[in-house]
Amino acid sequence: MVRSPHLRLLLPLLSLLLAACSTVPTAPQRTPAQIQAEIARRMPAGVGDKAGWARDIQRALEAQDIEASPANLCAVLAVTEQESTFQADPPVAGLPGIARGEIDRRAARLHVPGFLVDAALALDSPDGRSYAQRLQAVRTEGELSGMFEEFIGIVPMGGRLFGGLNPVRTGGPMQVSIDFAQEHARGYPYPVDTSLRREVFTRRGGLYFGIAHLLGYQAPYDALLYRFADFNAGWYASRNAAFQAAVSRATGTRLALDGDLLLPGAALDRPGATERAVRTLQDRLSMDAAQIRRALAQGSEADFQDTALYRQVFALADAAAGRPLPRAVLPGIQLESPKITRQLTTAWFADRVNARWSRCMKR
Repeated sequence: MVRSPHLRLLLPLLSLLLAACSTVPTAPQRTPAQIQAEIARRMPAGVGDKAGWARDIQRALEAQDIEASPANLCAVLAVTEQESTFQADPPVAGLPGIARGEIDRRAARLHVPGFLVDAALALDSPDGRSYAQRLQAVRTEGELSGMFEEFIGIVPMGGRLFGGLNPVRTGGPMQVSIDFAQEHARGYPYPVDTSLRREVFTRRGGLYFGIAHLLGYQAPYDALLYRFADFNAGWYASRNAAFQAAVSRATGTRLALDGDLLLPGAALDRPGATERAVRTLQDRLSMDAAQIRRALAQGSEADFQDTALYRQVFALADAAAGRPLPRAVLPGIQLESPKITRQLTTAWFADRVNARWSRCMKR
């Protein structure tokens, strides 16, 4: 076959053009220093040691391979401002009374006699004061937790008798759960000097685990508002609340939209309200009680929305409503904590954080 000399000249040029068209331009990678500068710039006025906060936030995001986008940066800053006003271990008003009340409640649940608790707290601690006296002087959850760890390490049989009585369950600048931190400790980039529990009350540790709780999971949301609700109520609470709303629409059953799909520890023949409502759809779903239970048990996982149960319930609910229903709903949960003195809800928390996020995005 005879080729035109002009064609032979054009082929290399055509190859170069095709290669250029197939190359997608990428955004330039920012340095850690540039990201930290943006974080500091987006912080509210009056925050002390902005450079230190920015460094710890940037390092936590990098360690967890989370994008340092403006939206993500502002999400972290908004939650931190809401939870602690940028204090690594914020003081809690009335903490001694709150702590003693919680210790007594836990002791009662564990059948530890009150006189035994009183006797143990009356013992002298290494600084010369009794533990009861030190308890009356604590100002922060970090101080209280550290004192209690020391207490159970010194008191005879302290771990066995009082190990479950530590009243501190959350802490640090983002008020993250101690249990969550202990469950997600793998990959923690800093040396643990004493205990992982104590790391939560440091700025670097509290931010690392708080960021993991806020941004370290895949979620199908179209707005960060629902992540803020999940931060308060638990992963996927907003998605699960929307599923409960769909079950309610498909069955005509009124349900609490709390994101809890299963009653903890419930026997198969004694289901909770959501599971009981779903079972009324068994014939239409072509699923038996055991299959429904297995699907609902995935409610704490990302792939629950890929189950046949999730898809079929929403198909029935969308048809009943005559429109696609929301796939995320703010959970209707009343906040309960010894530290809370007003009637607050998860929706209130999410809205407050979202307002802070919006202000951050404008800075």
